[in-house]
Amino acid sequence: MMKKFVALFAILILSLSLSISFCGCSEKTSQETAQNTTIKIIDMLGREVEVPKDVNRIVCIGPGCLRLIVYLNATDKVVGVEDAEKKWRIYGRPYRIAHPELAKLPTIGQGGPNPKPNPEEIIKVKPDVIFACYITKEQADDLQKKTGIPVVVLSYGKLATFNNEDIFKSLRIAGKILDKEERAEEVIKFIKDCENDLKNRTKEIPDDKKPTVYVGGIGFKGMHGIDSTQCKYPPFEAVNAKNVADELNKEGHVFVNKEQILKWNPDYIFIDEGGLKLVIEDYKKNPEFYNSLKAFKNGNVYGLLPYNYYTTNIGTALADAYYIGKVLYPERFKDIDPEKKADEIYTFLVGKPVYNVMKEILGGFKKLEFE
Repeated sequence: MMKKFVALFAILILSLSLSISFCGCSEKTSQETAQNTTIKIIDMLGREVEVPKDVNRIVCIGPGCLRLIVYLNATDKVVGVEDAEKKWRIYGRPYRIAHPELAKLPTIGQGGPNPKPNPEEIIKVKPDVIFACYITKEQADDLQKKTGIPVVVLSYGKLATFNNEDIFKSLRIAGKILDKEERAEEVIKFIKDCENDLKNRTKEIPDDKKPTVYVGGIGFKGMHGIDSTQCKYPPFEAVNAKNVADELNKEGHVFVNKEQILKWNPDYIFIDEGGLKLVIEDYKKNPEFYNSLKAFKNGNVYGLLPYNYYTTNIGTALADAYYIGKVLYPERFKDIDPEKKADEIYTFLVGKPVYNVMKEILGGFKKLEFE
């Protein structure tokens, strides 16, 4: 009897051990499965975000966010877009010209400088990840809490130029999440190669041999005329041009009065075609001012494609730089056809040669006539 009892007790202990062992294995397997299906990343606000390892559905909110996804050739993963991407004029945004199909997607929020994403509409399209630009940590955390979907914040940097480590880091973050790491490195290399080419063509020109330049009509929260300019203007910086506005020792957009422009009296004036209409209207009202400038008297006034539209269109900024280089230093850019170069840039970044569409609406690269 005692032997039977001992045998039964041994069997019971063995059963309990196996049960505990299986539970432990099950728990461990569950943890391993979770680890195998997600990855942790640090976004541009320093937030640690856990995202699925396989991401097939995404949405983008905020200025310029969708553009970065287009650069990564990942538009097939986009399942909803902002209302701004559907209703705003597309001609200043090459990525939207190249991808009209994006306008057919469901709306997931307002868009614009103050994006206002709609959590309910985002949930309906079931994205795996929400990408965002120009929102705060609090806004990102709040959206993530309301939707239950990871929010990854990207950035164009403080001044939003094409030579910008924040943009490169953002491309790498999105590239890792979307399994587009190789493409991210290709995009970064392309941008850097263009910039190096531009700088190398002009770096040996002595300062006293460089003509002075000015850009007017720069967009800044709307359209503006000749008095709207930019210090450290990226396309000028790329070709080592002598920007008269840099004498102000500031960075970014500034308004200057006409007396200051007369005082500078630059050799060449470039007009951002986003503000060209206002410049033409002002010329008709006050031709004496414009004709007092030697750039107007000598016919050295040229149009540029606007690149600040829903933040920086990097391809357009690069194309503008090549055109400026061709105008200022024709011998050093004799192998460059600016229109063909623009389409080469657009084709690589957004997938289609869209220069002619932009030229038709905005004016394109040309000498401007005011009479």
